[in-house]
Amino acid sequence: MGVPVSRACTFTGRSRATHYRHAAPGGRRHGPWPARKPPPAALTATERAQVLAVLNSPAYQDLAIPQVWARELDAGRYWCSLATMYRVARAAGQTRERRAVASHPPRVRPELSATGPGQVWSWDITALKGPAKGVWYKLYVILDIYSRYVTGWLVAAAEDAVVAKDFLADAIHRNGIPPRAVHADRGGAMVSKPVSELLVDLGVHRSHSRPRTSNDNPYSEAQFKTLKYTFDFPERFGSLADARVFCEGFFTAYNHDHRHSGIGFHTPASVHFGTAKQLQAHRQATLDRARAAHPERFARRPRPPRLPETVWINQPVPSQPSNDQLSHLT
Repeated sequence: MGVPVSRACTFTGRSRATHYRHAAPGGRRHGPWPARKPPPAALTATERAQVLAVLNSPAYQDLAIPQVWARELDAGRYWCSLATMYRVARAAGQTRERRAVASHPPRVRPELSATGPGQVWSWDITALKGPAKGVWYKLYVILDIYSRYVTGWLVAAAEDAVVAKDFLADAIHRNGIPPRAVHADRGGAMVSKPVSELLVDLGVHRSHSRPRTSNDNPYSEAQFKTLKYTFDFPERFGSLADARVFCEGFFTAYNHDHRHSGIGFHTPASVHFGTAKQLQAHRQATLDRARAAHPERFARRPRPPRLPETVWINQPVPSQPSNDQLSHLT
């Protein structure tokens, strides 16, 4: 007797938790812990129901909980603390958005297809670093999505809606026939009134990417990457004229020398101006001669890479057949 519990447990090799558990009233050794008694300051069930009734009243049902708490306090009524009001609402599953929030329809996913050149154009604007920090030039580029041919480009000192409108009008005039659709993202120049009026007057369908969805404009984005990852792309351009000289050389080589993987490794100019089919026949003849010279090297007749039949911006996903359709097929 008189020995502290901690020392006695040390001598006997028994944990203090086990000692106190066995010493508890009733000698409880197994089963769940007894329910915790609420603190003296806790709200009663009736008071919690009153708080919930206030939150759900017609005057407050669309307001955030801090708004309800502050307005009741201004009216001379204190029900509980702000944290307790949150706890009561959380227990009732009412801590999500309580306000009447406007619902906006989802942005339409652009879906465009081209089966030949001159049908759908994609255009965009990218920034080029100037000679000093904070100085940028703007590169406007129009791309035919089927042939990947750059039908127009322009380097300007700034992004401007009137410049964009004149740029598009010049490209359409040089092409001879307006495209069926022109796709772009939602930049200021792309959605500007001058550009929109021009396309409407020409009967050209205007298509725009969804906000913050770069994949909706894949051809222009990929073309800009090809530009900026070329081996001689400079860190900065010394002047506007310097940028124009570089782009002149790049786009000439891109249109007439670059073999694009997306169009069967033809040049964009060959596909755009209709010489790719003749080149396909020439390639096939070359492969046939190679097979005739060494037939043991070919298990089957070699074929050149194919030209695309249809090019898409966001090709529609085929819908899954329903159970009724499947049962009908069987």
